[in-house]
Amino acid sequence: MLPTIDLGPVDLQTFGLSFALAFVASGLLLSKRLKEIGRPVDWAYEIVFAGLLGGLIGSRLDYILQNWETASQDLLGSLLSGSGLVWFGGLVGGAIGVLLWARWRGFLGLTLLDVASVPLAMGYAIGRIGCQLSGDGDYGVASDLPWAMPYPDGVLPTTDFVHPAPIYESLAMGLIALGLWSLRDKLAPGRLFALYLVLAGIERFLIEFVRRNEAVFVGLTFAQLLSVLMVVAGGLWLARGAGPRPAAS
Repeated sequence: MLPTIDLGPVDLQTFGLSFALAFVASGLLLSKRLKEIGRPVDWAYEIVFAGLLGGLIGSRLDYILQNWETASQDLLGSLLSGSGLVWFGGLVGGAIGVLLWARWRGFLGLTLLDVASVPLAMGYAIGRIGCQLSGDGDYGVASDLPWAMPYPDGVLPTTDFVHPAPIYESLAMGLIALGLWSLRDKLAPGRLFALYLVLAGIERFLIEFVRRNEAVFVGLTFAQLLSVLMVVAGGLWLARGAGPRPAAS
């Protein structure tokens, strides 16, 4: 585990570094794809900034709502704190930020969704590397598999041998990103994003079986319920007419 990198007077948080790297990598992928489809490359930086700003606001608001009893005692401090970033709130806030940007730029449509698919998957894969390095509690339940490991020096330490769930997710979402990238010009508009929803939903649904999150409904965790919605939405979208991209006339 390496939660921090000591540089003398400055301590760098490896989770924060991975978070930043995820946005940089996403920006590079966006710029390459925007160039391929004849859109301004500079839009990549705008999209990343809109997603980052919206994600930070959404994740903080989600955290405050989930921890209102304690957060309300220092509302401004809770809002400006660097801790307590909630994934779902960040996802919703980031999506809203990008959609507002797209409306401003006149880029609101299926092409935007397809363009975002690969960066979403790759950014998630890189972000999970930060979870692994920091040992922030996203590891799984106890396991006796050969690759199970403890997190004694993590932010939320454990000496038990557990599933290294962040590694599973980084590998799975990295492969999904590569697969989606290879299909970026082979599917009809919107279908790449629909496929992302299905694959990302399946990945998160399965990984929850080895994570430590509590069930909230019919034996499923909150993340699994969201994953089911993603798979159903993406599956129905694909079923409506999945197929190869129409040939140019």
